Amino acid sequence: MFTYKGYIGKILRVNLSRGTFHDEPLSNELAENFIGGAGMAARILYQELKPGIDPFSEDNKLVMLAGPVAGTMVPAGSRMGAYSKSPQTNSFFHSSCGGHFAPELKYAGYDGIIFEGKSPQPVYLFIDDGQPELRDARHLWGKKSYETQELLLEELGSGEIQIAAIGPAAEHMVRFAGIFCGCRALARGGLGAVMGSKNVKAVAVRGYGSIEIPDYARAEAYYKEIYAKFKATPSTSQVLPTYGTPVLVNANNSLGVFGYKNWQEELYPDAQGLSGEVMKEKIVKRNKSCFACPVGSGKYCVVGAGAYAGFINEGPEYEDIFSFGSMCGHNDIEVVCAAERFCDDMGMDAIEAGVAIAFAMECFEKGLITTKETDGMELRFGRADLILPMIEKMALRQGFIGDLLAEGVKRAAEKIGQGSEFFAMHNKGLTFAGHSARGMPGFALGYATGPRGGSHHDGRPTGERTGLVKRETIEGKAEYTARINHLNILTDSMILCHLAEAVWGPLDVTETVVQAINVVTGMDLSLEDGKKTAERIWNQIRAFAVREGYRRKDDKLPPRFMEEPIKDGPSKGMVISREMLDRMLDEYYAFRGWDKETGIPTRERLISLGLEDVAEDMEQYR
Repeated sequence: MFTYKGYIGKILRVNLSRGTFHDEPLSNELAENFIGGAGMAARILYQELKPGIDPFSEDNKLVMLAGPVAGTMVPAGSRMGAYSKSPQTNSFFHSSCGGHFAPELKYAGYDGIIFEGKSPQPVYLFIDDGQPELRDARHLWGKKSYETQELLLEELGSGEIQIAAIGPAAEHMVRFAGIFCGCRALARGGLGAVMGSKNVKAVAVRGYGSIEIPDYARAEAYYKEIYAKFKATPSTSQVLPTYGTPVLVNANNSLGVFGYKNWQEELYPDAQGLSGEVMKEKIVKRNKSCFACPVGSGKYCVVGAGAYAGFINEGPEYEDIFSFGSMCGHNDIEVVCAAERFCDDMGMDAIEAGVAIAFAMECFEKGLITTKETDGMELRFGRADLILPMIEKMALRQGFIGDLLAEGVKRAAEKIGQGSEFFAMHNKGLTFAGHSARGMPGFALGYATGPRGGSHHDGRPTGERTGLVKRETIEGKAEYTARINHLNILTDSMILCHLAEAVWGPLDVTETVVQAINVVTGMDLSLEDGKKTAERIWNQIRAFAVREGYRRKDDKLPPRFMEEPIKDGPSKGMVISREMLDRMLDEYYAFRGWDKETGIPTRERLISLGLEDVAEDMEQYR
């Protein structure tokens, strides 16, 4: 019997091939050892997926989970997570988004959903206060993500319903297609493409239930304490409410670590046009918040005039400004706003889409592709007018260039060849976000060793960017990176927002995080228990990657980051040489208890973490 509070205590298993449902109870053991979110999903998929399956096959599964604190008053804690074997990385992938979907799913009676098999025709899942139903979605197939949500709200007759939907890109199985909950995106890793491969167009949920917690007086005291921390922390009380994540444009550019023209440079002389300050002046109308969040970092934006007049968006965020702006060599914030909205509507990850365009621009300028491959477009840096047409081509796999880039930068470079692999800016198939590897060695190690590749949420740039740790050295960066890994994976298992990392950490698991689990669920974890749980989850995910063929050789950076020093600016000359990375890898593996030659977790370390079954599995890969 499941005894913990906070959780609903059951997951809905949907067999799409048969059109059947099954309520599956959670176990105390699963919750205690893996918490929820990324940890719980990694364990479930490790146990249920066979190594080597095609991510687009019926054998793959898609898991959607709300975290244990979702739907409570824990701030920045009501995020939704999606999990599967990624068509980009061919390994376990986790993605999360804010909004209001996660609490509504719990109010509707479930902690999560597991989709397996494939529907013979397009469907959507409607969970109406504990009653699941698969409904015909053929009339929605081909619709954009926002349009799909609007049509379903009209069809189901209630504004109370929360919806997660895919767009045309997922139907065309673009490898970086996402899932969209309102204006929030579960975008990275191509999990929308997995959803599309199963013929699931959307999930709609409505519920009137409640969430039980063990001690309301204790919870109230914790809520007062944590909200006071949010109010006392400059990033969550001043910076993010005022400018949102676009504040990072000037912050990173002033350090000379702002990716420009496909990372050829890291200082953009005209970055001010993309800054949070200019964005606030030109297009921001008001703030928006997710469920139970006091920050209001979301920015409701409207393009009021010019070629893109009428585009309305919740954003863009910093990463969109990086990918569709500086990476493509222009500084028009209105173009970025329109591009990000259009990209969401077509149903793709904006980071991947923008970086793919930037990669193609560099290929074009180097003569590796011509107007023959680009359908006549002069695809050069600075051509902001080509960004929206390129988004459409990728989403619908139109023409050579659209179909090529829809496969992602890694596969595109493999097909183009001619040295393009040197500037294909990805690791493990996922492109790098808008934070420098060359200018922040610890973060570079996080990129290299992260199970998701180019994600900025396996490691974090904050410690080095803000001066909490020195960024000019590699000394101590192995332990530094591992401890940030643990903070990130524990918060991703609770599904807390990393924008509040200054409250949650920011350099290691803290009592603040652990007490959130205890207060809501009734667990009695110590700080050391929390750290060990995080390490257990990290090793579980590493074991998944090992089964899919990942080894030390795959913990790497693109050649550009290891062979081309930063050209100009405050970080001029910084580079992560192969020797530097190898030394950090040696130290990182030693700290983790992983084999130095292979990167496989040792039997002893896995057993010490309570992963005896995983330890047995790993023997065949040594």
